[in-house]
Amino acid sequence: MFKYQITEEIYLRILEERDAEALFHIVDQSRESLREWLAWLDHSQSVQDSQEFIKLTLQRFATNAGFDTGIFYHHKLVGVIGYHAIDWNSKKVTIGYWLGTEFHGKGIMTQACRAMVDYAFNELNLNRVEIRCAVENKKSRAIPERLHFVNEGCIRQAEWLYDHYVDHIVYGMLKEEWKA
Repeated sequence: MFKYQITEEIYLRILEERDAEALFHIVDQSRESLREWLAWLDHSQSVQDSQEFIKLTLQRFATNAGFDTGIFYHHKLVGVIGYHAIDWNSKKVTIGYWLGTEFHGKGIMTQACRAMVDYAFNELNLNRVEIRCAVENKKSRAIPERLHFVNEGCIRQAEWLYDHYVDHIVYGMLKEEWKA
């Protein structure tokens, strides 16, 4: 299984079924803030829903199509970051992420995202990494901006969030830019 140590305090690990209760707990505790930007919150109502999500991500990992990792801080699950649908032909991937509300502002997500970008370029030999964020989601947008991703533009009405559409900013990083 995949495990990536970032610092003494932070590591990433493939989510396993034993993580379902902790995953549901952090989602449930952060539901109000996460719901503002994540369309799947209403579909995560029980530990069983978390188990189903973990099963799906393990299937994607087994088929080499992408994967989600838990972000662990002091050995506690605090969020999720993952590769959405790796495109092996074009050598590109999109990264998605979220963090429990009480762990915002500690630099955890920036470090996790940096690790996932490094892994994409150096271990998976991909050429392009994308991050898409809602225009108004300033906390999420700060991550690719901090990592010097290029703002490549806006996709209008890219996502339906419960009762309205949101526009997305597309951030891109190329392998040659990351090395520089």
